Amino acid sequence: MKIVIVAVGSRGDIAPFTGLAMRLRSAGHDVAIATQRIFADTVRATGCEFRVIPGNIQELLAANAEWAEAGGGLRGIKVNLQLSRQLMDDVAAGIVPACEGADVLLLQRAAQVHGYLVGRAMSIPTIGLELFPGAPTEEFAPAAYGARSLGKWGNRSLIRLLARIPNNLDGPLKDFCRTLGLPARGVGAVRIEMTDDRHWPLLHGFSPEIVPRPADWRPGIEVVGYWWPAESSWTPPAELVSFLAAGPAPVFVGFGSMAGGHGGSIGEVVAAAVRSAGVRAVVQAGWAGLDVAGDDILRIGSAPHDWLFPRMAAVVHHCGAGTTGAGVRAAVPAVGVPVIADQPFWAARLGRLGVSPGAIRLRDLTAEPLAALIRQAVEDPSYAVTAKALAARVTAEDGAAAVIAAVDRVTAAA
Repeated sequence: MKIVIVAVGSRGDIAPFTGLAMRLRSAGHDVAIATQRIFADTVRATGCEFRVIPGNIQELLAANAEWAEAGGGLRGIKVNLQLSRQLMDDVAAGIVPACEGADVLLLQRAAQVHGYLVGRAMSIPTIGLELFPGAPTEEFAPAAYGARSLGKWGNRSLIRLLARIPNNLDGPLKDFCRTLGLPARGVGAVRIEMTDDRHWPLLHGFSPEIVPRPADWRPGIEVVGYWWPAESSWTPPAELVSFLAAGPAPVFVGFGSMAGGHGGSIGEVVAAAVRSAGVRAVVQAGWAGLDVAGDDILRIGSAPHDWLFPRMAAVVHHCGAGTTGAGVRAAVPAVGVPVIADQPFWAARLGRLGVSPGAIRLRDLTAEPLAALIRQAVEDPSYAVTAKALAARVTAEDGAAAVIAAVDRVTAAA
């Protein structure tokens, strides 16, 4: 069975699908991952075929640095639409050749609308894969738009109301529909059809221990457990090994693909917070290029979270879906510094679960409040105890197995 996973976005949007792809290969499938060229080596390291989607997300984020300050709400929605337009243009330009020869398409969020249409036009079964809650529910606000509840009616209705508002994504999608020989429709109309299509599987790759499946989701929309990134044969640099051995477990600080262009200013805040909290720290430069130095601080480049996080006393991060999962899996307390989209949602969840003393938006980040949260995370043993118990439950799940079973179902029904 030829399976093509189409995934576009930052590293956190791609990494979970590398591990899933390897599990699908182990189940006997021939797997390709279609994504942007900056992740080509990551894909090839899994043994899967790499297929290219045009564009470069790192350059796109760097060229639109204001998104780091937008946060959620209407301003965040506006910035999301601007970035989404470019991403969707990239997907539209590459997805048809990327899906050539596929028997099944697995579609990460940024590729879902186009992939769903390609599947319809070419009679290829498709499955949606989400890293955060992607269907409306009365139980909480749409995760992509923040963590503040709008009440049952508002939570359930916001996405459908927004879908009716014309936006800058509709025109290009209508052109894409025409190239496929389908009726021209806007993004909102297609998303609503996907949400309501009782025959379309939409699987969520996070733990029901973190977000239980909402009771008002239709059949076929499921929460199946995390899709962990592929394990690597990574060897830690000697400097990191020496630093870890030289004292008590440090605190990790890193913001992944976030905050490009703000590495200097954020690095100063992080360094001051670490000094004030009286802890040692491993600071990952990330796409922001965090520029930080100090006697008890080690600045590192790329390192797999499944190796690094279990060696930490706590983790400070942006609360992307994948990084949040990695922190939970590692059984360490967390401090959230969310930036945009679903990140405030995950930061709030960690607080409710009792594994985090709180969060600060990146746009509001200052040294002393961050230092106070770090001290709480490290010194209050209740966070570590709760994190350990939660990790035991989460790691007992097998999210990849649910996807493999779904592939079997959709191909049998085709």
